[in-house]
Amino acid sequence: MTVEEPMGDQQKRMTFPNPMLVVVSGPSGVGKSTIVAELARRHPQVVPIVTATTRERREGEVHGVHYHFLDRDEFVELRDAGGLLEWAEVHGNLYGTPVDQVRGILAAGRDAILTIDPQGARQVRDSVPDALLVFVKPPTMADLAQRLVGRGSESAESLERRRRDAERWMADTRDYDHVVVNETGHPEEAAELIWEIIQAEARREPPRRPRI
Repeated sequence: MTVEEPMGDQQKRMTFPNPMLVVVSGPSGVGKSTIVAELARRHPQVVPIVTATTRERREGEVHGVHYHFLDRDEFVELRDAGGLLEWAEVHGNLYGTPVDQVRGILAAGRDAILTIDPQGARQVRDSVPDALLVFVKPPTMADLAQRLVGRGSESAESLERRRRDAERWMADTRDYDHVVVNETGHPEEAAELIWEIIQAEARREPPRRPRI
């Protein structure tokens, strides 16, 4: 099984020097996906990776756009065939990054951006040392709790588990190159901060050379 990232003809023609593998990570509910979507909308050099997952699709989510929704057998088949750059079980569901997407985007001379949890981010750091890791945190734990409750899709038990995970992950960000605060209601500001980080890293000497 292969999961590939679609790319339009115009995008294929646009190439940039020193394409990077960028990981945007942080606790559940911090707004990672919203930030990355805004970043890609403003700066088409950045191409988001569509994560594969076994979790149930939420209302309004589209297969192949928000996630590649797979059943557990399909996910395990893809993983066992070496088709995932990283994978993790988070809150009872499996998540993973299809490696073919990443390779294709980097080969086209574009920046591939992953939106994953800290377990996956550490796997990427181990396997691709030159990846650029950015941790996104909320302004306060109260803000994060409010965002999780506002989703309306979490049980009380799930909310408590996600709160504990967030506190644990936020207490140790040593594996990350940069930490960005996502102020409530202003994801565009966080997106621009990450864009500035990417631009600064692109000028780094020696350049990052993600090998996958």
